[in-house]
Amino acid sequence: MKKTDINTALIENYFGLIRNLSPEIKLNLIEKITKTLKENLSIKENSIIAAFGAWDSDNSADDIIIELKNSRNVNRKIENL
Repeated sequence: MKKTDINTALIENYFGLIRNLSPEIKLNLIEKITKTLKENLSIKENSIIAAFGAWDSDNSADDIIIELKNSRNVNRKIENL
């Protein structure tokens, strides 16, 4: 069975379930489906931006370098053998 045949069968089964619902419930269902579609689109856009985004900072490169150097914590403790 092809994927399109399975999808068509699923759609027909779901439609059979909701066919006899009241108009208010159908509209509520449409609203919920629309919200999930919008959420999925925003998640997809955010994941693309997160994967390929650039470093975002208001500091200059020199300020970032100074900040990194100052945050280093070197604790060399040489133990006797």
